[in-house]
Amino acid sequence: MKFIVSSSYLLKQLQVLGGIINNNNTLPILDNFLFDLDGNSLRVSASDLETTISSHLDVESSEKGMVCIPARLLLDTLKTFPEQPLTFTIEDNNTVEISSNHGKYALAYAAGEDFPSAVELKDPSTTIVQGDILATAISKTIFASGNDDLRPVMSGVFFQFSTEGLIFVATDAHKLVKYNRTDVVATETAEFIMPKKPLNLLKSILAGSEDEVSIEYNESNAKFSFDNTVLVCRLIDGKYPNYEAVIPKENPNKLTIDRNQFLNSVRRVSIFSNKTTHQIRLKIAGAELNISAEDIDYSNKAEERLTCAYQGDDMQIGFNSRFLTEMLNNLTSDEVSLEMSLPNRAGILTPTDGLDEGEQVTMLVMPVMLNG
Repeated sequence: MKFIVSSSYLLKQLQVLGGIINNNNTLPILDNFLFDLDGNSLRVSASDLETTISSHLDVESSEKGMVCIPARLLLDTLKTFPEQPLTFTIEDNNTVEISSNHGKYALAYAAGEDFPSAVELKDPSTTIVQGDILATAISKTIFASGNDDLRPVMSGVFFQFSTEGLIFVATDAHKLVKYNRTDVVATETAEFIMPKKPLNLLKSILAGSEDEVSIEYNESNAKFSFDNTVLVCRLIDGKYPNYEAVIPKENPNKLTIDRNQFLNSVRRVSIFSNKTTHQIRLKIAGAELNISAEDIDYSNKAEERLTCAYQGDDMQIGFNSRFLTEMLNNLTSDEVSLEMSLPNRAGILTPTDGLDEGEQVTMLVMPVMLNG
């Protein structure tokens, strides 16, 4: 088995696939890339058992064969080459030889048959989404998902597809984000929970992409196909909490403010907050928003006044500044609105501009009890 491929083209593809490989695999075979050659087409795969991702590359060859090549060693080698053709040859002594313009490098390989094969989806449903829309949906929600091993359903992003649109939800019980698209629809209703790791990979590959992504899914697995790449992953098993029930419907108090100004203010004031609660206090009266924080243990305190547009009763409400900062950071609008009902009910943060037609973002942040 022998093939010729461009060094930078191979490196670019392998760096994408390498994102799925764990640092400490239970199965040694998972430390490898699977190279599956069929004439001019080379399929390279990487897996962590839960997720398998593979890409098709164009190479010069007329042969067939399948081998596993150590991923870390190959990536470290490829990073050092300037752009040039590389020749891969499988030798009889169980090594793969790479020949460059300047030298030869031999790596031990493992049998391709030992590599776990990706799951084939039985009777899947399919939805087509543009790459950039999917990447945006992931990045707008994934930061709000939880890390609690005891509640695995909350450690992923909930996909809800219907004939009216697509909804993506993530929550860790302190904050919740619901991202809605009505300009993209599915042919039938479906719900599933996607784990974080493959989503982060998709987010980085698809950002800015105009390619169409075909999403196939059944009860237990999902498959994303685009360009020349296929990602198959196991879904998180379980029932997602009823998120609609926690979004307060009546919110008579509405604050509208410049996002950057609000974000910078919260960041500054939060430096003076208690290091365990990260609590900041918002006091709203008329057209003035007063943001304050205090750490009684160290006699640190800070206070800032901002002008805002506000309709509603004067109120004081406490938030965890880290959650508020994360949410404001994740929005791209110039202005945001914060809707509230009572100091012990969640606040709803939404962008007031900068959204595409059919795009909706709702962020929910739980309040913290104010002391004194």
